[in-house]
Formats: sequence, structure tokens, C-alpha cells
Amino acid sequence: MDDNIEIHTFLYFAYGSNLLKERLQLKNPSASIHCVARLKDYKLIFGNYKGLASDRWHGGVATIENSPADEVWGVVWRMNVADLESLDSQENVRLGAYSPVEVNVKTRGQELNCRTYIMNSCIYAPPSPQYLKVILMGAEQNGLPKNYQEKLRSIETNKYEGPLPVMAELERIMKRAKERANHRSDA
Repeated sequence: MDDNIEIHTFLYFAYGSNLLKERLQLKNPSASIHCVARLKDYKLIFGNYKGLASDRWHGGVATIENSPADEVWGVVWRMNVADLESLDSQENVRLGAYSPVEVNVKTRGQELNCRTYIMNSCIYAPPSPQYLKVILMGAEQNGLPKNYQEKLRSIETNKYEGPLPVMAELERIMKRAKERANHRSDA
């Protein structure tokens, strides 16, 4: 691999809605999948920064917390340093909602140092069904372990049924991608 690529990119470990390529690439077009990986001694939880419900997702959003013997599966994305500001903005770093942290994740016997985000002042709250659906779609898209996908499926939601503009946008993008793929296979 070209050393130049290494210098201008970073590895980002995603465990929430950014598991889904189309979600991450909405604002971070450089993201390309590097591998699936596991973060030991953490667990996935849902909540809101200081209890302020997410306008974007109408419910709790994903974060991780220390939990010996637990593990969180996710996707390691390689991204251009140019997208770092956009990613920080998506994670509301300036507002203090999330803090960027370095974590070591394991993949096929190898350890990788990645950037990820942990929520500050998290007040537990269930996710909306739509938010959980995006996580499940990303988990499936990237082949996270089946037992981990089952665990995700069993998460209780807040049963919100209202409209979510971000969900509509994602569904449009996914539909277009599917149509393009079908069009190519017909050719």
C-alpha cells in the first residue's frame, strides 16, 4: 500500500448508525471499509447527552461504556483526514456530546489503533426503531457475527413512529444504489 495513503488517512471504528456505509458517506464520502473488528471490555448502550433527546433520531443513540468481559463489534473505516472535521461535527464533538478517543480493536489476530467516539454525560434512553434499523442494516451489510446481530435485534426501542428526515434520505440513497446495481446486472 502507498505510504502516502497512510499519512493522509485515519482509521475510525464505528459501532452505531455509521456501521451503514450510506449513513457514514452522507457527510464523509472518503470512507472505505477496512475490516470488521471487535472492541473488548466494552458494551453497546443507548442514551442521550445530558438526557437531551436526539432530534435527528428521536430516541437514544449509541455509545459504548467500559464493561469487563463484554465486547462490541463494529466496522473499521479508512477515511481521509479531510473528513475528520465533518465526522467530529456529526458526532457533536464541539457541543461536548461525544469525545473522540483512541481504542485498540482486534481483527483476525491483528490489533488496530482507531478513533472512535464516546458519549459524555450519557442518560440511558432506548433508541427509536428507525435508528436501530440503520444499525441492523449496517451490521448485516458488513457481515458482523450472527450472534451479535441477534443481540442487536433484541434491543428494546421507544416505538417512535413519526417521520425522520434522515431515514427518508437514507432510504432514497439505498433505493438509488439498488436500482444502479440492478441496471448494471441487466446490461
